[in-house]
Amino acid sequence: MGLIARYTHWLHGRWPAGTVEKLPQVDENGVSNIPGLYVVGDLTGIPLLKFSADTGARAVLHIAADTRFQQMRKESDQETIDIAIIGAGVSGMSAALEARAAGLSFVVIEATEPFSTLVNFPKGKPIYTYPTDMEPAGQIRFRAEVKEPLLAELKAQTLGNGIEPLAAHVERIEQRGEAFEVVIPKGGDIKARRVVVGIGRSGNFRKLGVPGEEMDKVYNRLHDPVDFCDKDVLIIGGGDSALETAIAIAQCGGRATLSYRKPEFSRPKPGNIEKLEKLAADPMADVGIDTPSSERVTTSSGHFMEEGRKPGSIRQMMASQIQRIDTESAVVKDADDQEHVLTNDAVFSMIGREAPLGFFRRSGVRISGEMDGRQWTFFTLFSALCFFLYNWKAGGDLTNVFKEAHWFPFNVPDAMQALAAQASDLSTLLGVLTFNLGKPGFWYSLLYSALVIGFGVRRVRRRQTPYVKWQTLSLIVFQVVPLFLLPYILLPYLGHNGLFDSGWLKEVADALFPEVNYDHGREYWRAFGLVLAWPLFVWNAFSGEPMGWWLAISFVQTFVFIPLIVYFWGKGAYCGWICSCGALAETLGDTHRHKMPHGANWNKANMIGQVILFLCFVMLLGRVVSWVAPQSAAGDFFRQLYEGMLYGWQIAGIQLNYRWSIDLMLAGVVGYGAYFWYSGRVWCRFACPLAALMHIYARFSRFRILSEKKKCISCNVCTSVCHQGIDVMNFANKGLPMADPECVRCSACVQSCPTGVLAFGQVNPQSGAVLKIDTLAASPVRMREEK
Repeated sequence: MGLIARYTHWLHGRWPAGTVEKLPQVDENGVSNIPGLYVVGDLTGIPLLKFSADTGARAVLHIAADTRFQQMRKESDQETIDIAIIGAGVSGMSAALEARAAGLSFVVIEATEPFSTLVNFPKGKPIYTYPTDMEPAGQIRFRAEVKEPLLAELKAQTLGNGIEPLAAHVERIEQRGEAFEVVIPKGGDIKARRVVVGIGRSGNFRKLGVPGEEMDKVYNRLHDPVDFCDKDVLIIGGGDSALETAIAIAQCGGRATLSYRKPEFSRPKPGNIEKLEKLAADPMADVGIDTPSSERVTTSSGHFMEEGRKPGSIRQMMASQIQRIDTESAVVKDADDQEHVLTNDAVFSMIGREAPLGFFRRSGVRISGEMDGRQWTFFTLFSALCFFLYNWKAGGDLTNVFKEAHWFPFNVPDAMQALAAQASDLSTLLGVLTFNLGKPGFWYSLLYSALVIGFGVRRVRRRQTPYVKWQTLSLIVFQVVPLFLLPYILLPYLGHNGLFDSGWLKEVADALFPEVNYDHGREYWRAFGLVLAWPLFVWNAFSGEPMGWWLAISFVQTFVFIPLIVYFWGKGAYCGWICSCGALAETLGDTHRHKMPHGANWNKANMIGQVILFLCFVMLLGRVVSWVAPQSAAGDFFRQLYEGMLYGWQIAGIQLNYRWSIDLMLAGVVGYGAYFWYSGRVWCRFACPLAALMHIYARFSRFRILSEKKKCISCNVCTSVCHQGIDVMNFANKGLPMADPECVRCSACVQSCPTGVLAFGQVNPQSGAVLKIDTLAASPVRMREEK
């Protein structure tokens, strides 16, 4: 067990396992599951001012271009306004300015005050206006980079230009046909044709869940650090707000203790971590605080403190937990389970807010990662459909039922032959096609290829990057040519025209595609093994008699070719560019990648694939021994073991063998059934035995996702779009190369990063030195910067 635990930690357990915040589910235009209801700003996932302004303006542009909206303006009564904008933050005000420019009637509703999030920042707080080269849609522009002048700038552009918010609290939004009613509890409900919600992550502050947190000395935000000069302050949290609070209080002469539940910081900006560490080591260090309060003076070292006060200090307590808060102290338990009584004058609970999900649930907006009864029903029905399709095409009892009843597709060849005489001639393309039209597997592969092509084109149009274009083209070509045309059309056509009847081509065909008397030709389906390597495709290695050529091909694929490409380009060189499972995951599953579950418990499930890989090696051993010593007791034992594991074992009619439990249920039913609810990579991440083997190879790979630490803003977008559940942000904000072997090179994290932090590259596995950066997968932000 100790060996297994060490192996698990080495392979999967050592990597970060951050979670993803639940947010309203919207598309690229901000449209929720309710047509006409838009969500903009921070709640789209990127907490940056420029993106907030951009999303607000673009939502209005999308509304104005909607032909149905234009028709509704002509049909609706005059009491119904065009757009109700909820929230007077950056995104809401940007939407208001754009609505006025488009000549639309609107109202802005704000529960507190305009730009309340910025207003509640500490005095003199630096504001990040990344990306520096981005020009957001709409009319709002950002020049100042400190709270007070930035607020003045924003108010001048909005309130100063006649945008006057209505002070009211919105309870929920109710759909009324194609229009909406904004429900305000104290009366004055508003009817609108469209609704734009830009309330930000302004939900309730998260609770510590300890006695005493309701005391007056417990705060959730810092307004002015001068109020805590020369005081003992406990700050709880490990994000930017917690670190900035500790830094500001220490800079003005306070004594700050920072308690964080994890052993290291993963979310704060690198600059804040550097400032914290400098001040913890030297309270007089210059950390570049920009704007002092009028009550502070600059010391000779360049930091700010109240006149006459001594410099403050910062104490870090990592891997610690708050136990309770008392009148003059607080009890904190450290990493060794020792309790410390900390005297303090104030406690700051800086553990963030909960997104206002209750408001969205009341309004019927779907939340990412949540499933209601309706969705569970559709998930169950779709999984049942996948179960049916896999049984229908697999050649088992269900296939025989359709065949004996002469149901689709077994009735198609007769219909084709009635239409054309050539349809029965297997030496013609029409004859080969007609013959295959009677095979469920042909229709399954045809549908599979059509989905890859159709959704692949859609993906290229949506993503519009060189990397996505070439990757998608590669996946389409591998799926259509060697996995569809070759086994079903080209090889049968050539075979029935005599190409494999004599000479060396006959020897090749006999070795790779043996003749059979039940299929009017040869086992051309074995051509799948040219692309799908063992142990993903086991049937060429696990054959009745040893097929030497396929064993050699499988060995070279699995133990030579794949390790080589993984070494240079990572596991995704196969999973993301060649594999048919990856083809459907990257095309049909493209818009569902954000649905993959994240976190430490889910990461433990990654080891399921290692168990399946072990079973594949046991079956391989059994097959080889039964071939080498067929008449011996050992050979007989291993033959029974192999056959039972592969397709024989069952209890009370329940199939427990590999063919049904793994190849059908996990790969087919669970893998494809989960697409629209848990992303397209469920099989690839958790259970694929070939992926499990490549995880081992990837531990020695040169491939990494590189990051520019200084540019990371810890927005968590990269982690949220990873359909392998990797905590990419945890690597990026530390400036570490992303080494998690789960990566499939989909490029979603690189392309989605709002500040251009990430890039594909290669490093020396021993020294960590960067050897190469892959420019093909550069993010749009980086490409703009280079231009």
